[in-house]
Amino acid sequence: MSDSVSPLAPKGGFPSLPVIDGVEFAALEAGVRYSGRPDVMLARLIPGTAIAGVFTRSSTRAAPVLDCEAKLGGASDAGAAIIVNAGNANAFTGRNGIEAVAAVTSAVATELSLPESRVFSSSTGVIGEPLKHDRITAKLSELHAQLSPHSAEAAAHAIKTTDTFAKGASTTRGNVNIAGFAKGSGMIAPDMATMLVYIFTDVKIDQSLLQTALSRLTDQTFNCITVDSDTSTSDALLLAATGTGDEITSLDDEAGRAFVEDLHSVMLDLSHQVVRDGEGATKFIEIAVTGAATDKEAHTIGMAIANSPLVKTAIAGEDPNWGRVVMAVGKSGAQADRDLLSISFGPFLIADKGWVSPEYSEDEAAAYMKGEDIVISVDLGIGAGAATVWTCDLTHRYIEINADYRS
Repeated sequence: MSDSVSPLAPKGGFPSLPVIDGVEFAALEAGVRYSGRPDVMLARLIPGTAIAGVFTRSSTRAAPVLDCEAKLGGASDAGAAIIVNAGNANAFTGRNGIEAVAAVTSAVATELSLPESRVFSSSTGVIGEPLKHDRITAKLSELHAQLSPHSAEAAAHAIKTTDTFAKGASTTRGNVNIAGFAKGSGMIAPDMATMLVYIFTDVKIDQSLLQTALSRLTDQTFNCITVDSDTSTSDALLLAATGTGDEITSLDDEAGRAFVEDLHSVMLDLSHQVVRDGEGATKFIEIAVTGAATDKEAHTIGMAIANSPLVKTAIAGEDPNWGRVVMAVGKSGAQADRDLLSISFGPFLIADKGWVSPEYSEDEAAAYMKGEDIVISVDLGIGAGAATVWTCDLTHRYIEINADYRS
């Protein structure tokens, strides 16, 4: 992990999260890979908790991801648990990976008197090294003893890898509380973006309805961010509803719409924090695409710009090189017309309908690029399609972090 916090980190540090009735957390050092820091977290959920999830679509998904996918949608009359380790992804580990997941989840089930089918695990860190699962199982009784509804922040810190800060977000509206935390800094790209995310709410809701809300909102948040275009083997987002509060029976009535709005707020906040902690990042970049043939094509164009090393390095160098944005639009494969294209950096119109705007000032644009938050607006002038995506710049520090990640 980095010793210094990202300059884009929230200025107030980790937020104060509301206690979610029905969930407890614990975190401690197990020595999976790191020393001198917590690297395992446990969450225990009460009977009746509904759990939804979205995961990486990588064809080399890690063993914990496959196990979680298989367990989703089961009966919620029993309690549940989530166990997470940092430092080792338990990915590309063959039979060892499957056995490690079974060993950890069965041990948690025994310790907490739960069905193994209700124990969800995640691992993050180095790929291709067998997980020393005995170091985790040896700490379960201690984790059990430390469970507390007030330990979400400790759990958020325990799951970090190259993260420079723990990421948390929450909302409270009436009797409905939503709180979550995430890890993610590098290997960040959609399907769904590369990270671990755990969100908890006290609403009572059917699992299928919860899954519908989560899947829909993931496409508007975590699938709209990228740091480096690399999709992980280990992405997991679990959403748990403990059923101790207000009941949601529809996503389309007033209560359901309010819940979806608040869940979107938490998910968007966490996804932005992941980008703000992008490895080596110094700029947070919003790319707003309008006038595309369809929303899908707008998203394609936005991600082509966001993933362009030339665009990202120009922004790192505070260079308003709009020609690289034009290049990225053209390479995206989406429908575009050079003579209809307009580009702005912040409030400054750079290119208008295929040519440099007569109002363009290089000095004004260069001054704008010195800020931490950059907005690039692209209008295709073709249709009504629109999308917004978020990324960060690409700096020398990104190379330094990833050149010695395993050392």
